[in-house]
Amino acid sequence: MYVELIPSVTTFVDRVVLHVGAGSGGHGCASIHREKFKPLAGPDGGNGGRGGDVTLVVDPQTTTLLDYHHGPHRHATNGKPGMGSHRSGADGDDLVLPVPDGTVVSDADGNVLADLVGTGASMVVAQGGRGGLGNSALSSARRKAPGFALLGEPGDARDVVLELKTVADVGLIGYPSAGKSSLVAAISAARPKIADYPFTTLVPNLGVVQAGQTRYTVADVPGLIPGASEGKGLGLEFLRHVERCAALVHVLDCATLEPGRDPMSDLQQIETELAAYGAGLNDRPRIVALNKIDVPEARELAELVKADLEARGMDVYLVSAASHEGLRTLSFAMAELVAKARAEAPTPEATRIVLRPKAVDDSGFTVTVEDELYVVRGTKPERWVRQTDFSNDEAVGYLADRLARLGVEDALRAAGAQPGDDVVIGGEGGVVFDWEPSLSAGAEHLGPRGTDLRLEGR
Repeated sequence: MYVELIPSVTTFVDRVVLHVGAGSGGHGCASIHREKFKPLAGPDGGNGGRGGDVTLVVDPQTTTLLDYHHGPHRHATNGKPGMGSHRSGADGDDLVLPVPDGTVVSDADGNVLADLVGTGASMVVAQGGRGGLGNSALSSARRKAPGFALLGEPGDARDVVLELKTVADVGLIGYPSAGKSSLVAAISAARPKIADYPFTTLVPNLGVVQAGQTRYTVADVPGLIPGASEGKGLGLEFLRHVERCAALVHVLDCATLEPGRDPMSDLQQIETELAAYGAGLNDRPRIVALNKIDVPEARELAELVKADLEARGMDVYLVSAASHEGLRTLSFAMAELVAKARAEAPTPEATRIVLRPKAVDDSGFTVTVEDELYVVRGTKPERWVRQTDFSNDEAVGYLADRLARLGVEDALRAAGAQPGDDVVIGGEGGVVFDWEPSLSAGAEHLGPRGTDLRLEGR
């Protein structure tokens, strides 16, 4: 019996769709303090705890998005409900998700939300829900003992796309087996997997190089072949990793035995793919490294094409990753490009907070007529609806009071709403009401809204 043993390979993942859910806020508590000789000593219901946030944070120890590929659903914990004796519920625990340096966060529609570069850079991608107020916090001189509390708000739930773009100063580009990984290994302490067959490199390899006073990082970008920008091979998956590079190095194989290939045609093909991909790569400074000159025939070919490349205005270096010939000169040339790019980089401006106050005539909500429905939209009305326990008449009456004070009833009347018309708060998926403009109490047995017959005379 023949058994083939396949070695395990660590998967590199640089794009995932992450489904995140923040914690919901805990419900407030409706409680009346009771003790001997004080059967109704006042409300003492505590507030619910806040739901936990979901936050992305750049962690230098994280280099791939593999964990989120296998586990794309992440949720923070909910806040705890309030309790009697003025005890508030505990807040939910925030969920902190480590991501690699250079992670771009986008929404489901492709809009970029954040570009996380630098250790400690963070972004809250899902906000935890507010905890509901207990009846102690809702009490007032007019409403001495509310028989209800507010519900906690649900936390945000959304899908975000995480896309890793390697943060490197110099990108090595070229055909498979051109010697890019060997160069990284020769000029840095990185030890990538190296073999003589195409697509040995399945992940971008990074190495740190010290050339004189300049310290920079080099990335080996794998998988570039003709048609890479159109999705052929592995190139399209990894072209994004050269977007942040300050300079590019064409690594050309002068010892290839493949028919129809030579350094000049390889260079032209890679330039075509870079131009097709776009992303501003045409403007990046580049140099050419003619590799594998330790092979006599390759050295002859390199010396032959060097003049043609220099006639195009390109800086050309003859190198050998195997014998290390010419690598010192190449490393200092790359350092010069990096130093120049850093010197020309604009100085980052101090963070500015832009304040945009609301217009003086902004009511905070809108009323529109859609398909014979009066639709109320606005942050406050929609939040108040989510906080209301509709099984409690008094809570419903409190909601009506809040909406009336905000001016929703006046706006509905101005829009032409008549008693009995359907009113939706929150648009699609919102709560539908039969509008009754008369402000009757939510619980008639308790008297007019704002009073409580149980406490009269106390």
